[in-house]
Amino acid sequence: MTKSKVVFIGAGTIGTALGHILAEKGSGEILLHSIEKSVVRSINNDHVNSKYFPSIHLNRNLTATTDLKQLESADILFLAIPSVAMLPFLNQIRPHIPDGALMVNLAKGFGAEHQTIIQCIKASFPNPVCTLKGPSFAREIISLFPTGFTLGSEDSKSRSLITELFSGTNIHLDYTDDIMGVEMLSILKNMYAVAMGIVDANFNSPNLRFLVLTKAFREMRRVLLYFGGCEDTLFNYCGYGDFTLTSLNDLSRNRTLGLLIGKGFFTEHVSHELVLEGRTALNIFYEEISKKVKVEETFPIIAELNKIFNSNYDISTFEKNILSFEEA
Repeated sequence: MTKSKVVFIGAGTIGTALGHILAEKGSGEILLHSIEKSVVRSINNDHVNSKYFPSIHLNRNLTATTDLKQLESADILFLAIPSVAMLPFLNQIRPHIPDGALMVNLAKGFGAEHQTIIQCIKASFPNPVCTLKGPSFAREIISLFPTGFTLGSEDSKSRSLITELFSGTNIHLDYTDDIMGVEMLSILKNMYAVAMGIVDANFNSPNLRFLVLTKAFREMRRVLLYFGGCEDTLFNYCGYGDFTLTSLNDLSRNRTLGLLIGKGFFTEHVSHELVLEGRTALNIFYEEISKKVKVEETFPIIAELNKIFNSNYDISTFEKNILSFEEA
């Protein structure tokens, strides 16, 4: 196997988890870059990420740095910082990003001007790019539980490089060249997780849960096609897998938001504390869709969520309004 220098931009949960398993495998030089000096010291001195995984011992071959010059010799750059900070930070560190390094987006969210992060990177950087998304909680990854990711890549070289990198680890890959679809689904699932949380907060009914889950999945399909994604991508790990993980598991922040809304505990303070990708995405999708069609007549779950976040809404009518929508 070719040994590569792999740098994770970001030493949070996902960067640390994936970095650890690659270091365990011995996949070359694995480095976490962080702006948090205390995290870097903890990883290098104690082999623990004291902020994000204080009870997990990290492989000694996993190191961390605050030095941007370390990026200049990277073969692969995994982008593992929050989506809202991604483009400003990449533009800030542009002189340290080698043109030939493969950039792999792990963040789930929009970039600038309602574009996906991959679209923004392609417009500003000459690097090859791909996206890696799937039903994955970082704590399970770092604990070596089998985990699925979809690699969205348009060239065979990038696909081969990432496949080889994760070969023999607990990461299982499937593939598509529909990068737009992978990026869109990783954003959409957060909105529909909010909706599922609202339903489950009010009803302990498997029948209703999976009725609404099916309607949400169908609506995701319509939105995906509306924005130019491919239907088949729904059946990759990044589609149905990530959607159901985020919608039905209580470790999901956006499902938690839905539960809080459904129980009547939603406040602006709660919204900001949860760093809610779902709410941000909802506003963007609603604005873009409403430019061409009436959202209420085509995407009822998005329409109802928009009312919740932007008007005085009677939450007790949520599931009734969704179920009254007749699909063609």
